Amino acid sequence: MLVTMCVGYFLVLLDVTIVNVALPQIGSGLHTQVSGLQWVVDAYALALASLMLAGGTLGDLRGHKRIVLIGLVVFGLGSLGCALAPNAAALVAGRAVQGVGAALLLPGTLAIVSRTFPERRAQARAIGVWAGVGSLALPAGPLLGGALIAAFGWRAVFMINVPIVLLAVAACVIVVKESAQPGTRRLDAAGAALGGLFLFALTFAFIEGGRSAARPEVIVAAVCAVALLVAFVLVERRRGQQAMLPLGLFRHPGFSAANGAAGAMNLGTLGTLFVLTLFLQSVQHRSALDAGLSLVPLFAPLALLAPLAGRLTSRIGPRVPVVGGLAIAAGGLALLLAAGARSGYLALLPAFLLWGIGIGVLTPAVVAAAIASVPERREGLASAVNNTARQAAGAIGIAVAGAIAGEPGNSAFTGGFHTVALFAACLYLVTAAVSLFLIPGKPRSAG
Repeated sequence: MLVTMCVGYFLVLLDVTIVNVALPQIGSGLHTQVSGLQWVVDAYALALASLMLAGGTLGDLRGHKRIVLIGLVVFGLGSLGCALAPNAAALVAGRAVQGVGAALLLPGTLAIVSRTFPERRAQARAIGVWAGVGSLALPAGPLLGGALIAAFGWRAVFMINVPIVLLAVAACVIVVKESAQPGTRRLDAAGAALGGLFLFALTFAFIEGGRSAARPEVIVAAVCAVALLVAFVLVERRRGQQAMLPLGLFRHPGFSAANGAAGAMNLGTLGTLFVLTLFLQSVQHRSALDAGLSLVPLFAPLALLAPLAGRLTSRIGPRVPVVGGLAIAAGGLALLLAAGARSGYLALLPAFLLWGIGIGVLTPAVVAAAIASVPERREGLASAVNNTARQAAGAIGIAVAGAIAGEPGNSAFTGGFHTVALFAACLYLVTAAVSLFLIPGKPRSAG
C-alpha cells in the first residue's frame, strides 16, 4: 500500500519538473512560442491548484481509494493525450487533464497512508517515507526528462507515465482498503469553480499581456479576475466553516504570512526555473540531457535537506528556517545575474546550490508555520491550503516570468532572464522581512 501511494505522489511531483527540460523541443516540434509553452506548464499547475482542496473533500465523502483510482486513470489518460498531441492546443488540454487527475490523486495518497498507520510512530515513519519519495521526484524530473528526450524525443516524458499508472491502478485495487466519512463535509462546488476561474483569468492576463498589455482580451481577463476574486471571497465568507477555503483562518497573522511565504517561494522558483531551462538550452545551446544534469544541484538539496530542516524546525520553530531559507535562496538567485551565454557550468553551480539549499530549508518550515498558526484539529486543512498556495503562485510565477523574459530567440532574452532572477531575489528578501515579524518563533509543542 505504502509503495503504491508513494508512486502516485511521485508521479504528481515528477510532472511539475520533468516538462521543463522538454520545453525547447516542444516549442520547435509543435511550432509554438513562449506563450504556448507557458500554457503547457500552467495548464497542469492551474488544474492542480484549483481542484486540490475539492479532491480532498471528495475523498472524505466518497472514499479515498475510489478517488485515488479515478485520479490515476484520469492522470494516465491525460499523459497519453499529451504523448499523442498533434498540436500545442491538444497538448495544453492533455496537461489540464493531467492536472485534474493529480488534484484527485494527491490528497488521497496522504489520507490513505495516515489511516493505514493509525499508531503515531508508525504513521510518522510512513509519512516520512511518503514525503521522501515525493521529494525525490524534483531532482529526478530534469534528469529523467533529459535522458528520455535524448533517447526518444519529448513525447516520451509523458508516455513514461502510462505503464506506471497501469501498475499503480492494479496495485491500488488489490492492496488498498476503502474508507469514507459521509456527512463530514459538503463539496464547495461554487468555491472551487470561482477559484479556478479566477486563477485562469489572472494567468491568461499575464501570459497574453506579455505580448501586448493593451489587447482587449487582456483587459477583459484582468477585469474578470478582479470580479471573480470578489465573488470567491463573498461565497466563501457566506459558507463559513463549510467553505473550501475558510477565510477565518487568515485572521491569524502567522497563517497568512506562512502562506504568503509559500506562495512567494513557488512564484519565484517556478517562474525563474521556466526561464532558466530556456536559457540553458536556447541561449547556452546545451542539450536536454545536459540541461537536466545541470539542474540536479538545484533540486537535490530539497530531497537531502528536507528531513533535517523538518527536525530543526520542530526544535527551534519555523521563523528562523523560513527567514534563513528565503535569504539563502535570494543569494543564489542574485548570483544568476552574472550568467551569460558563455558562462561555464562552474560559474552557475554556486547559484544553483545556494538557491536549492535555501528552498530545501524553507519548504518544511512554511508548512510547519502554517500548522503552528491555526487552532488544533485544523492542521490538515492548513497543510492543504499551504500546498494550494504554492501551486497557485507557481502558475502565476510562470506567467509573469514568461511575460518579462519574452522569446528566447530575441537578443533581449538574457536581460529578461536576469530581470526575472532579480525580481525573485527581491521578492524573497521582502517576504523574509515580513516573515521575521509574523511567523511564529516557537515550535507548536512549546505553546
